[in-house]
Amino acid sequence: MPLEIQDITGGYTTAPIVKNINLALQTGEWLSLVGANGSGKSTLLKLISRILSPQQGLVLLDGKAIHSQPPNIVAQKLALLPQQQTLPVGLTVRQLVSLGRTPHQPWWQWELTSEDWQKVDKAIQETQIANLSDRLVEQLSGGERQRAFLALALAQEPKVLLLDEPTTYLDINYQLQLLELLNNLNQQHSLTIVTVLHELNLAARYSSRIALLKQGQIWEVGTPEVVLNPENIAEVFGVEATIINTPVGLQVCAISSVGN
Repeated sequence: MPLEIQDITGGYTTAPIVKNINLALQTGEWLSLVGANGSGKSTLLKLISRILSPQQGLVLLDGKAIHSQPPNIVAQKLALLPQQQTLPVGLTVRQLVSLGRTPHQPWWQWELTSEDWQKVDKAIQETQIANLSDRLVEQLSGGERQRAFLALALAQEPKVLLLDEPTTYLDINYQLQLLELLNNLNQQHSLTIVTVLHELNLAARYSSRIALLKQGQIWEVGTPEVVLNPENIAEVFGVEATIINTPVGLQVCAISSVGN
């Protein structure tokens, strides 16, 4: 198992936001974390990515605790695409993507090797932004920018990719383009993916499994067919819903707020 979360508890202060989380992911699995606002989805992702240190428990990457390993060693196997990226001024897309090779460079090496540049160009090709390589990152649209930062993450050659609400601020066209791209990477390269998603129907369409979070704990985890039922939707989101079979799988149709 490339990623295992064992009894993780943590948050931003001494009061934990997520409590006693246990999850294990198989190679090539796509797990989506979903839940109402404040349920702890992004906090859990920050604990998994070692942005936050847990108050209790372990996150294992290839069987080794990530919080006790050097950052560059973790970054060779695990990459994070945050919800909001810091835009570098004056960097082209290709220069941005090249930063993904940093974890693989020895401290004394200042220049990328020809092999490094091949991996940079491969990441650019895989994310279909070759035509943007010489553009400045600050000139890109929201969808183009997401692809550029995804290419940066792929240049790290991770086994596990974490994405925090990657479709936020994107219109439906760019949302589908990005998720189809991730789906291809997941299928073709057995890339293990963990996403935080607000949109239940996108989670249902693309995920191998869904973890429903409520008040910092896992309410249920399983395939979309098992997890997405009217009872769980009402309990976790406070919404009366019906589940519809469509050409792209199960989809959730919200009817009303519970109690209204």
